[in-house]
Amino acid sequence: MDNKKSFFTYKGLPLVRKGDLIYFGNMYDDHIVMIEILSKEKQGGIDVANKVRIRKVATDMTLSPQEQIVKNAEKSSLYEALDVACAWLKIS
Repeated sequence: MDNKKSFFTYKGLPLVRKGDLIYFGNMYDDHIVMIEILSKEKQGGIDVANKVRIRKVATDMTLSPQEQIVKNAEKSSLYEALDVACAWLKIS
């Protein structure tokens, strides 16, 4: 048996969540997108993100944290944020 764990993927790229932070992309690529859930609301008994901040981040660890952030935006849903993230990472 293979005990190797794999990441959940979206459009072929890893999607990893830790609390209210979601990392989208492959760390071996030049950039990833970090999605931060800023606020949530209850809909049908579950929490749904209604404000998220997205940042395109360089994976080059030699850069300062300020230099690593290439683009940023705020969206009103996780779906919109993933749509923008795909465009930023040029995924169709």
